[in-house]
Amino acid sequence: MESLHLIVGLGNPGAEYAKTRHNAGWLLVEQLALRWRVDWKRERRFNAQMARAERHDRHVLLCQPQTFMNASGETVGAVVNFYRLPRTRILVAVDDADLPLGEIRLRAGGSSGGHHGLESIEQHLGSRDFGRLRLGIGRRDGAREITDYVLSRFDRAEAALMEKVLDRAAGQAECWLNDGIQKAMNQFNGVVDSANEKQKK
Repeated sequence: MESLHLIVGLGNPGAEYAKTRHNAGWLLVEQLALRWRVDWKRERRFNAQMARAERHDRHVLLCQPQTFMNASGETVGAVVNFYRLPRTRILVAVDDADLPLGEIRLRAGGSSGGHHGLESIEQHLGSRDFGRLRLGIGRRDGAREITDYVLSRFDRAEAALMEKVLDRAAGQAECWLNDGIQKAMNQFNGVVDSANEKQKK
């Protein structure tokens, strides 16, 4: 299918991980499913929750791997191989503790930055050349040991900011689909400024 695109949100399955910082990628694909009014379905052959959408002349798969984060590549590799997707039509949304909460950064490839979900995908695809949309979650007081922090939930003020982040990141994903990664990077990368968000839509 020549127009098929894949948007993957990384996270951990299970109620204890729902809406935690580490599941920011899941939150983004859930936001896109709401915007596009599509429903999730369990795809056992991929060990994933999947939703299918039609966006203009694009067929889009939204994907939430049901592996744990460190094994995300098992699902992504299976989906990519089954549909024979070129790397340029893959976008992976992840949390990033090295970006402050409120900042997003899309890149066409590059390093995993120590993110185990990205490392797993790179291993299974044998490539770093796929889009990655990093959603900043920050880190507490510059600490290097952040396991407890990334598995915690946003407080009320952070959750309100995260809503704006997800709205902007969803717009960036739509721009990536419609106009390509370069325009999406130029138009949306950076710190969320709520006063300017309406102008970006």
